[in-house]
Amino acid sequence: MASEISAADAATFKRQLAETIPHLRAFARSLCGRPDFADDLVQDAMLKAWAARERFEPGTNLRAWTFTILRNCYLTEMRRNKFVGDYDEGVAERTLQAPMGQEDPLHLADMRRALMTLPRERREAILLVGAGGFSYEEAAAICQTAVGTMKSRVGRARAALNEMLDGGNMPPREGAQAVSAHESLINDLAIATTGNLT
Repeated sequence: MASEISAADAATFKRQLAETIPHLRAFARSLCGRPDFADDLVQDAMLKAWAARERFEPGTNLRAWTFTILRNCYLTEMRRNKFVGDYDEGVAERTLQAPMGQEDPLHLADMRRALMTLPRERREAILLVGAGGFSYEEAAAICQTAVGTMKSRVGRARAALNEMLDGGNMPPREGAQAVSAHESLINDLAIATTGNLT
């Protein structure tokens, strides 16, 4: 691609980039489990994508390209924060004050908790293929791995989730976070499907 892009191409790129935001937010929330951190990741990914717009090749999958950027931002942050403790005063306050929830939100919280216990590579794979709607080939390109490896990760993630959910091998609940996990899952699904919060 030429080193300079036209104003019309820049406007088209900007519009298409904006259309990926709901999908990036859902993926980021699923990766890290924290809406505030997810929003920061999406913002970083958008800035990097915009700065690298001249390197994007028209006609290729922009969504996969931005997912790759977001995943790389996430991995960089995880390496950077490897030894940093995590305390969120708002979450701690809600945990102490939240009332008991209904049964259905707990089932969704179980799914989210099960997803978060999977190794990062398997969680990425199942989210990209199962929830993100990417093909194995696209997900493999995003994760920079072989297609066979992606299929294996998805298969192992599905087996682990089935074992946890059906076999009753769930990690213990953490108080009222089950209710907030329900709301988070509903919002992630709404964002992924419509781009709107519930």
